[in-house]
Amino acid sequence: MMIKRILTPLILLAGLLLVSPMGLAEPGQRPLLIEGKKTLYQRTLAKPGANLVTSPGNLLAQPVNPFNIYYVYAREQHNGVDWVQVGLDSHGNTQGWIQRTQLIDWNHGLTIAFRDPSGHDRVMLFRDPEQLSRLAETTPGDPAPYDFLYSAAESGQLPPESPVVAMQPKGYVDIRNDFYLVPIREYRDIFIGAEKGRMLRVSTVPHNSNEAGTASLGAPVDSAVRSDTATPATASDRIALDTGVVFVVDASKSMDPYITRTRAAVQKIYDDIARNDPDGDVAFGLVAYRDDTNAVPGLGYRSKLFADLKKGRSASDFFASVAEVKATQVSSQDFREDAYAGIKQAIDQISWGNFQARYMILITDAGAREGSDPLSGTGMSAQSLRQLARDNNIAIFVLHLLTDSAGADHATAREQYKTLSYVPGIGDLYYGVRTGAVGEFGRVLDTLGAQLVAQMSQNAPPPDAMASAETSAEGSSEVAQPTASPAADNPELAALQAKVSKLGYALRMQYLDTPEKGEIPAVFDAWIVDRDLKQPERRALDVRVLLTRDQLSELYQMLREVLEAAEEGMLSPRTFLDDIKTLAATASRDPERLAGSTRSSGGARNLADLGFITEYIEDLPYTGDIMNVTLSDWRNWPAKRQLTFIQRLEEKVQYYRAVHDHTDLWVSLDQGPVDGDSVFPVPLEMLP
Repeated sequence: MMIKRILTPLILLAGLLLVSPMGLAEPGQRPLLIEGKKTLYQRTLAKPGANLVTSPGNLLAQPVNPFNIYYVYAREQHNGVDWVQVGLDSHGNTQGWIQRTQLIDWNHGLTIAFRDPSGHDRVMLFRDPEQLSRLAETTPGDPAPYDFLYSAAESGQLPPESPVVAMQPKGYVDIRNDFYLVPIREYRDIFIGAEKGRMLRVSTVPHNSNEAGTASLGAPVDSAVRSDTATPATASDRIALDTGVVFVVDASKSMDPYITRTRAAVQKIYDDIARNDPDGDVAFGLVAYRDDTNAVPGLGYRSKLFADLKKGRSASDFFASVAEVKATQVSSQDFREDAYAGIKQAIDQISWGNFQARYMILITDAGAREGSDPLSGTGMSAQSLRQLARDNNIAIFVLHLLTDSAGADHATAREQYKTLSYVPGIGDLYYGVRTGAVGEFGRVLDTLGAQLVAQMSQNAPPPDAMASAETSAEGSSEVAQPTASPAADNPELAALQAKVSKLGYALRMQYLDTPEKGEIPAVFDAWIVDRDLKQPERRALDVRVLLTRDQLSELYQMLREVLEAAEEGMLSPRTFLDDIKTLAATASRDPERLAGSTRSSGGARNLADLGFITEYIEDLPYTGDIMNVTLSDWRNWPAKRQLTFIQRLEEKVQYYRAVHDHTDLWVSLDQGPVDGDSVFPVPLEMLP
């Protein structure tokens, strides 16, 4: 079964091609600018029931799909009715006219993504912001009113006068696979206990598609809540998942026994499949890595792809490809290796498109080179690399060999790899192999490999129970009951098996065509809070910014310029200040780009005031730390603090480049090829 990277029935932007062009703008015509902006165009969303006409007042109307995104080209009044001329792009190709009352303004592209609700409360949507604000204020001290509302919403017993109009679907809808739009139209700062949160006004409506490809509205608001009480999927609803497993193996000195044992584990899996499930659709790949070859040329390579998933569908092809994988006999510069280079190559160069279950298993005895390390080949941190893997729906496991080697950095490496392997709602997928014992490593690898592959089978049962702890905003683990019987004397392996079980269950539920895979609540306008009301330290949803590929490219280029100036300014703070001011004044590519910021450089306090923040993220409700840096900060910082700033900036830059280059992540709103107008929901925390 192939992962569908097309606009599915849940995609609220479906059907853009159903709208045929009704009118072309004059050559060179551009959309209207947002008031007070110099480069940012007005955008709008179609409400349910909106109709497109060739000219204002025309009676021959064509319906458009709710939440189509349009650029605004003109506004006119005809017979007392306000009309808006709209187009699908910013290049002058207009579609026609829509009544102003049938549109909602949506200029900055803020949208939400619901987190996986398994193991914790679902988000409730409220009709009235004041009632929600009062509930947010009182719930940490008195949860009874909240519990009453939640119970009524979950059971579908809400009275007509209830402040709750709907709730998050019971099943998880992954925005990276089934792209949907829940635009944020307004936000207000509030406090939930001691935690600062934001109350968001959102709009949403689901689609159901029929065989003709047209879209219709979902159920009424009241039935949308009740529909969430449908019987959950059971073992009879199981699904076979195409499974891709890529090993990323440390091939530095002394790793030969583990490389050999990894081959044996894969051979055992292939043998089991051939004996028990010859039609099982699983494939293996392998990337080996060492370290910077400029520092130590004798290493041969930094990272190298030995087997992709295409070759890995066949046991003979896989083993022929990985036969040459051996540990080097040359020592690296220090104990660390460039593990991130191996992981990024596996993300970039493996074709993951045909696999619903995507796993990466890192095998190493050393810490990784963070992006701040001069010998790093990626410039990425554990957090940014984890986000890139999540963007590609890849779960990373880490088998960390805790050998007694001199110079080992196990404590630091453990924190790196726990961060790298963290999965929201499940926890980190990290296992430390005590003393690096080959025997224990082999048993763990056999257990992990067999469990992952078993989950591809149609006969793989869901967990017997889903017991999980709540996850804090910082990422504490949640653990489910395991399906396989772990070693009774190995609680760490038992915990890992439990997480694997929950991860596999979530993947199967994601692809089940049952009511468990819920639709977005069928409400048009509602208020929600971005944190859990009972545990405000935990985020209840993610806020994303819908950026075009051109916008991300512009952001990359702009921050790249700042980074270069900052790196040179390490030697001379005055040089950095002068270079930054020069950049702000000249703007290397577009004379209107930096000058187009509405912030004035006169008396500028920080990088944002100088114009290094683009207009499409200027007014976001969440501000990043990089753009708030002032020139006086830089002048007064010690060298170590300046270096930390440069490292954070480098991580952002490398993440933008990686996302930009992964064309399969981008959604073309007109269903055409990926281009500069294609969009990607960038996590807000990844902005500067």
